[in-house]
Amino acid sequence: MTRITTPRAKTRPKTPTTRPKVDVVAQMTDQFRELRLPSFRDHFQQTATRATTENLSHLDYLSELTTLECETRREGRIKRLMTRSRLPLGKSWDSFDFERLPLSVKRQLETLRDGSFLDRRENVLLFGKPGSGKSHALCALAQQLVQRGRSMLFTTCSLLVQQLLMAKRDLRLPKLIKQFSSFEGLIIDDLGYVQQSREEMEVLFTLLAERYERGSVMLTSNLAFSKWEQIFKDAMTTAAAIDRLVHHSVIIELNVPSYRVETAKKTTSQGQQKATNDTKSNS
Repeated sequence: MTRITTPRAKTRPKTPTTRPKVDVVAQMTDQFRELRLPSFRDHFQQTATRATTENLSHLDYLSELTTLECETRREGRIKRLMTRSRLPLGKSWDSFDFERLPLSVKRQLETLRDGSFLDRRENVLLFGKPGSGKSHALCALAQQLVQRGRSMLFTTCSLLVQQLLMAKRDLRLPKLIKQFSSFEGLIIDDLGYVQQSREEMEVLFTLLAERYERGSVMLTSNLAFSKWEQIFKDAMTTAAAIDRLVHHSVIIELNVPSYRVETAKKTTSQGQQKATNDTKSNS
């Protein structure tokens, strides 16, 4: 039996499909933007060029980019924390004259720079006469803590009580106190410097009571504890306020002369000396 075969149709050779060339640099730039990695986006090309030149490994290349990204994010976070803190920038650690302080006080302030007291919810209470440097020392310390990534808020006592009073009248005092709780350290400057009414001190006591063992309070005062009844208006509230502040606290006393008075005396002395020298040179 004869098998009949039909001739196979000739098949045309397949033409290879060419994929469109991808602009890798543009693609990665868009991807880093989508992933919100600005340091990767801005530096991956030049870092890749240097990695090739210096024969860096893939891990070294990636490590350099991730280090840049972490540093950029840390700097941005610290900048935001500093803005949010409302700290006066002129009162820094470097501009404070530590030579005026006793050695024990300098050591106390230096010890607080690591911020561990914030983790323990301890308070820092600075006492001293007007001009002794209380506010500057506390603000300088707070700036150091912000540099370590800690959240701080600075306010004067008079401004704080006005905020609390307005919040109470608007029935949003609990909300405002909750906002303050987002800060690890609440700095209250000049407690007792301006005499407040009983209603103002009641809302301040409410804040201190709510913050007790939940967050650190850092305050300055020119009045010793024995005179705090002038602030809180009655013995019971005064004792309760002191008890909450002192229970977990570091107390610092700046028993030094007024910096402003010393500066004024020095300026006057220098002026008199200059006048004497000018008189001698003209005679």
